[in-house]
This record gives sequence, C-alpha cells and structure tokens, in this order.
Amino acid sequence: MRTFGLEEEFMFLDRVQLRPLNVGSQVLARLRGTPRPSHFVHREFLASQIERSSPVFTHLAQAEADLLTFRSRLAAAATEYQAVAAGVGTPFQAEGWPEITETARYHRVGEEFRGLVPDHLINGLHVHVGIPNREAGVQTLNRIRVWLPTLLALSVNSPFWQGRDTGFSSWRSLHARRWPTAGCPPPTTAAADYDSRTRRLVGVGGTYDLHTIWWSARLAERYPTVEVRVCDAQLDAAGTLLLTALIRALVSTALADAERGTPPIHVDQELLDASLWHAARDGVRDGLLNPVTGALEPAANVVAALLHTVDHALDQAGDGDRVRVLLERLRRLGSGAQRQRAALHEGGRAGLVALFERSATAHC
Repeated sequence: MRTFGLEEEFMFLDRVQLRPLNVGSQVLARLRGTPRPSHFVHREFLASQIERSSPVFTHLAQAEADLLTFRSRLAAAATEYQAVAAGVGTPFQAEGWPEITETARYHRVGEEFRGLVPDHLINGLHVHVGIPNREAGVQTLNRIRVWLPTLLALSVNSPFWQGRDTGFSSWRSLHARRWPTAGCPPPTTAAADYDSRTRRLVGVGGTYDLHTIWWSARLAERYPTVEVRVCDAQLDAAGTLLLTALIRALVSTALADAERGTPPIHVDQELLDASLWHAARDGVRDGLLNPVTGALEPAANVVAALLHTVDHALDQAGDGDRVRVLLERLRRLGSGAQRQRAALHEGGRAGLVALFERSATAHC
C-alpha cells in the first residue's frame, strides 16, 4: 500500500471584510507553543498564510483523524487574533501589495516575480505519494498527467477575487498559469530526461531553483514521492480526503500499468492545457475533457471514467466505499466554489465567515 502525506495551505482573513490578516507568524508561534505542539506547521510565502505538512500515512483513517485535530486547533488559534482560518484557493477580498514573510527565500521570489506578487494570494493542497524510485516516478507522471484537469475540477474552491465573483470556479489556478512553469508536466522518457529538462529551466524566467518548478504534478526533490499540486485548498477535511484517496489510487494504478507495460493515454499538450483552463472555469458543473475518449463530455461521465480507472487501487487500499460516499457528498453539497457562492448569496460576507468556521471543524 502506497504511503502518502499532505500539505495544506490556509489564509487568515479578518472577520468583517474578509481581507488577509498578517498574523501567520503569531498563529505559528501559538501552535508551536502548546502542550502538544504542531511540529509540521510552517510559514508560507505571505504573512497572512500558513502551511501545514502532515506526517506520513498509510491509511485514510489516519489522515482523517490528523486533519480534524489540526484544523480544530488552527481555528481556535486564529480566533485569538480576531481572524478566521480559511481553506480557500483565494481570499474574498484583497488590495495593495501583500506583506511577504521575512525569509531570504521568499524575498527572492518577490524579486524574481515582481508585479505578480500582489496576485499571488493563493492557497493549494499538495498530495505526496510514495514511489519506489525516480524512474518509476517518471512513468507515473506520464500516466497521471491526463487526469490533472479532472482533479482540478473536483477541487475548485476559489470563485472570488477583489470582492467579486470571477465567473471561474478556480481563480487560483488562473493566477498560477501566469508563472513560468505552470500546468501539466511534459511527458519524459526517463529520470535522466526529466532531470535534464528541469535543470535546464533553472535560471530561466524566475525559476531560480528546482523547488520553483511549479508544474501541477512533479517529482519531489527531497522525498521519494510524486507530488500532485493541481488542487485548490479545501474548505473541509472531507474535500482533502477525497482528493488524497483519488490521487493515491491514480499513482498506484500508474505504477501497476507501467509494470505491465500498458502505455500512457495520449492527449496532445495543447488540448490538455486548454482542459485545465476549462476545468478551472466550470469545475464539475458542465463538461470536462475525458482523456480516455479525447472528447468533451458531461463532468459526471468523466468522473465516472476516473473512478473506473482507479477502482481496483481504491479497493485494494480499502478506500473504495469511502470515496464513493465522499463523491456523493460532493454531488449533494456542491464544490467548494459552489458552497462559497451559496453562502455569500444567503448571508453576505458574514455567511462566508460562518461557512469557513463551520468547515474548519466539520467531520467527514
């Protein structure tokens, strides 16, 4: 069974205007100073953000218990600073130049990306899945890349920007497209090919080291994992668990297919790139590119095709029934973007605050 770990990014917002609050360092100190300190929590690019890296898990139930515990502690710590901790891809409101966290690395990012910094108020979910080696990792990337738009569609949770509805379900991913190494990774022939191509990128277009290659899926440089980075940050633990289980099953399926010599599904790079944009706009409300057929189909059909692809791996991991329940929950409640829109429509900004607070501690 494949091990996995998560990185969740959160943003602290004021409780009236829903603007970013620069309390990341204070909340971090609070979490680290408790009797049961959170050793896996870190500062992020902006002073209004925080990132939490999980331990390594084998079972989804372990991740669920851990996520719920941490999110409850985070929500409590945020209230001490008159903030709400929001698991969203973008904040509802923002203005001016955001405060960058005081580290040399983050200031280097600011120097390289300049006018993009004010729009980099984005938060994602990153899922790491263990792999045997980098050769296997390359074969995995070649096979999962075509499903990245579907994962994005299932994760959409950033409809607002500057206090307005963008008409997109994942405005975060539109911001991410403006960075030099965005979108689906290119197919590569072997680990040497992957390493050669990534190293040639260093120094070009603000990519000053390998960690600033921001493809939607990549090989981790510090860990023996494939890292899938396409998803928006999630409102609640249920959304994170659903995406995590699907991603682990995709990686497991890809590794098994590679061992059998089953070739990757081919989708032209330009079509794959366009389908990411399409998924960011509509999520699962309309059509999606089905990589199996190469055609635009109803989103429900494409999600069913993904489920069919990973069915065996889900059941082997003991996640099949749970994933089907979580998918039904998503169908019933709507995506994060849909739930945010509904909360704003029904209760204004106070309705969004209530949604964020309710979601932070909601059980799955």
